[in-house]
Amino acid sequence: MAKTWVGIALALLGFGSSASAEDHPTWTQPVKPFRIAPHIYYVGTKGLSAFLITSRDGAILIDGTLKENASLIERNIEAVGVPLRSVKWIVSDHAHSDHVGAVAQIRMDTGARFAASAGDQVALERGMPRGDTNYDLTGFDFPPIKVDRVIRDGESVVVGDAILTAHLTPGHTPGCTSWTTTVSDSGRHLRVLFLCSITVAGNKLVGNQAYPTIVADYEQTFAKLSKMKADIVLTSHPEISDIFGREARVEAGDRRAFIERNAFPAIVAESKRAFEATLAEARNNHPGKSSDRHGE
Repeated sequence: MAKTWVGIALALLGFGSSASAEDHPTWTQPVKPFRIAPHIYYVGTKGLSAFLITSRDGAILIDGTLKENASLIERNIEAVGVPLRSVKWIVSDHAHSDHVGAVAQIRMDTGARFAASAGDQVALERGMPRGDTNYDLTGFDFPPIKVDRVIRDGESVVVGDAILTAHLTPGHTPGCTSWTTTVSDSGRHLRVLFLCSITVAGNKLVGNQAYPTIVADYEQTFAKLSKMKADIVLTSHPEISDIFGREARVEAGDRRAFIERNAFPAIVAESKRAFEATLAEARNNHPGKSSDRHGE
């Protein structure tokens, strides 16, 4: 992945002020679902990711995108040959309406159980993200989702031989959770990482009363991610990991287009630089908030 592409994608997502489909038409734009790796499928929209991990005993869905996309995501699941009732678990990477808005409906239609981390449980069950932002949260609510299982760091959601392991990576939200799995492809074991967002995206980094540990969480997350490795990295906004560009390369004959070990560290490094720049600017604009340096 070119470093410039990572930078452009993160810049586009760095400061969000709306979660509406009107402002982001690709978020509701249908696309044909496709296989990424053995037992892993893209079932989201042009602008918002949803992933399906399959096994002989059922499937796991990662995210549901916007509320209005519920039927679209369900059609995509069925289009890859998975009956809706075969979805046994739905997991969340973070509690924002553009990623979990459709989960309540999909959960009801599939009968699946829902797992998420403790940091986002309250937000998910009340249908409103937690944290102070530099934009109005009006319109960012979503249908509440009951959490059937609170997942801890290092625990796994298992359906048959599909094993999805949670890695708590808070910052973007208090319960931001990245997930990993391993697939076998032509005798090779590939590490697949579903990366929770690590952009600032309008979060207040200084004086965040609703999320006072936000800076420490971001810093710990970057330190944690810097030690992780992935052969395939997949993101909740597809442009961050160039999902559609890679799919185009697969269609052109490059069956290994999704495998790039340098992609994940490039995303982390660029995101960390953007975070540090935003934090420095926030501290310069709030010189009286020096006490927040150890407790944002």
